[in-house]
Amino acid sequence: MNEEDILKKLSLSKFRSSFHLKEKDKEYIKKQGIDTIRKHAYDFVSERLKPNNMKDGKQTPYKGHPVFIAQHATACCCRQCIEKWHHIPHDKELTDNQKD
Repeated sequence: MNEEDILKKLSLSKFRSSFHLKEKDKEYIKKQGIDTIRKHAYDFVSERLKPNNMKDGKQTPYKGHPVFIAQHATACCCRQCIEKWHHIPHDKELTDNQKD
C-alpha cells in the first residue's frame, strides 16, 4: 500500500480524522517555523518510536505539541499503530526515510 492510500484510509477513520490543530498549535508552528517543527518531529519519532519500546502505546501525549497531534492523526504515535497502518514491523528500526 502506498503513502497516498494509507492517508486516504486514515482520513476515513473516525478516530484518526478527529485530530485537528488548535489555534494555539498553529500559532506555535508559525512562531517556531516549519523547519524547527520538522526537526522536533524527527527527534520525537527517533527517540520515542524505537523498536520494542517498553512504553509502547503510551509514549505520545494527545496534546502539548503540534507534532503529537499529527502523530495520532497519521497513526505514527506508537509502534503498534505504525505496524497496523503502515505495515512496518514493531521490532525493526525505522529508516531515515520512514522517520521522514
